[in-house]
Amino acid sequence: MEQLTNLLQEKIHKRITNNYLRELSNEQLPIDFCSNDYLGFAKNTSILSKLSKISTSQLGSTGSRLISGNSKLITNLEERMADFFQAENALLFNSGYDANIGLIGCIGEEGDTILYDYLSHASMRDGLKLSRANTISFQHNELHDLALKLQQAKGRKIILIESIYSMDGDEAPLQEIVALAEQYQAAIIVDEAHSTGIYGEKGEGLAIEKGVASSIFARVHTFGKAFGAHGAVVVGSKLLKKYLVNYARSFVFTTALPAHSIHHLNIVLDELEKTNAIHQLKTNIDNFKTQLSDTIKQKFIPSNSPIQSLVIGGNEATKKMALQLRKKGLDIRPILYPSVPLGKERIRICLHATNSEDEIKLLCESLNALTC
Repeated sequence: MEQLTNLLQEKIHKRITNNYLRELSNEQLPIDFCSNDYLGFAKNTSILSKLSKISTSQLGSTGSRLISGNSKLITNLEERMADFFQAENALLFNSGYDANIGLIGCIGEEGDTILYDYLSHASMRDGLKLSRANTISFQHNELHDLALKLQQAKGRKIILIESIYSMDGDEAPLQEIVALAEQYQAAIIVDEAHSTGIYGEKGEGLAIEKGVASSIFARVHTFGKAFGAHGAVVVGSKLLKKYLVNYARSFVFTTALPAHSIHHLNIVLDELEKTNAIHQLKTNIDNFKTQLSDTIKQKFIPSNSPIQSLVIGGNEATKKMALQLRKKGLDIRPILYPSVPLGKERIRICLHATNSEDEIKLLCESLNALTC
C-alpha cells in the first residue's frame, strides 16, 4: 500500500509543481457565466413546480434495464425522444459520458477505422479506448485533412465529431462532412451535447437545423446542459438500438435512471414546446458580441454558440484574469491545461437565456478593460 500511496503523492505533487492541479470548489457567484444551463431550465420555477407535484411508487429503479429497471415510463419517453429528435429509435443512457463510451466502445471491429476530430470530448476519446477499431485523429474541422485520412483508412470507416465543440464553441461543418462521408462510404457519429435544446426550431440539435440528420448514423443528445436535467439518448435506427442493448457495456451493466428523472425529462420536453428561451438566448449572444471591443474580440475563438472562449495562454495568467472578473461578481472559471491544449488556456464564458441586459453589459465592460 505504501508504494501505491507514494505513486499517488508523486503525481499530485507534479500537478502542483506545474500549476495545473484540479480542485473542487463550492464558491458560486451571483451572476452565472460558467454553467451549461443555457436556457435556465435547471432553476426554472415552472419546471420545478411541476416536478414537485409528481408522485412515484418507488425511489430507485432497483436494477439495470435488462433486469428490473425497465418500465413503460422509460420506453414511452424513448418513443417521445425518437419523435422529438426525428429518428427511428432512441435509447436512454444515464449520462452523456455513459452514452459516448457505450456507443463508441462497441462500434467497430479489428480492421475498421474511426476518424475523430482532434478536439473531440474526453468521453468520446475514452470510448475510443474501448473500441477494437483503429483510431486516427484529424485536424479540428479541417475537411482536407479528413478527406486525406479517409482515403488512407482501412475497413469500415466511422467519423466521430461534435456538432458544437465544448471548449471552443464553434460548429462542425456538418453538411460538408456528410458529403465526404457519402463519397468515402463512411458512417458519422455526432455528439450533440452542446446543441441539444438550443439549435433547431424546438431544440432538436444542429443536425436537424442543418437538414442532415437522416444522413447521420447516430446522434448523442445529452440532458445535463440546456435541458437542465440528467441523462442522454442515442438516436438512430431500430437496428442500432437493438445492437446497443446487447453490446453497449455502459447500458447493460448499470442501474437504470429512477422514475423521478424520467418525469423530469418529460416536463422539459413540454417546456420546449412553448418556451421563448431559445430566441432569448440567441438575442443575448448577439448583444454580447456587439458590445465587445474590437481589441478584445480578436482574442476570442470565433463562435455563434453560447460558448465564448477568450484565449489567454498559460495557467497562471489565465487564473489571474478569471480572478479579476470574479471580483466583479461574475461567475467565470479558468479552463487550464490539461483540460485544453498547452498554450490555449482560456476563460470560457457560457451565456444564458436568463442573463439580463445589465449582466451582459457588466461582463462586456469588464472584459474590455482587461489587459491580455
